[in-house]
Amino acid sequence: MLSKIITYIIALVWLVNGLYCKVLNQVPRHQEIVSRILGEEYGSFFTVAIGAAEIAMSIWIFSRIKARLNAITQIVIISSMNILEYFLVPDLLLWGKYNSLFAFLFIVLIYVNEFHLRKQEN
Repeated sequence: MLSKIITYIIALVWLVNGLYCKVLNQVPRHQEIVSRILGEEYGSFFTVAIGAAEIAMSIWIFSRIKARLNAITQIVIISSMNILEYFLVPDLLLWGKYNSLFAFLFIVLIYVNEFHLRKQEN
């Protein structure tokens, strides 16, 4: 049961970041980050595209299809995104370079949930 609750929380993080923060542009800082990294002229388009991909990730998480591949994909995406942001736009991050700490904790949560808690519940 704990694994299922954590899975829903993880999926909700992706959904909120994708839909609310990026697609609906309720947190303009997200578009500023994308614009600074990928260019002003493409910022809006890529922010919505990334948001749509995050929404798709939440659906994939909820589906539990190829859950281990999904967890690995999440870990790679979060790691890559945070390395880029750490070096390219630390001034735009909510907690500056400390964002990487929260990203690392989220990665640990994903890993433990999929590769330890879920195995124990099966």
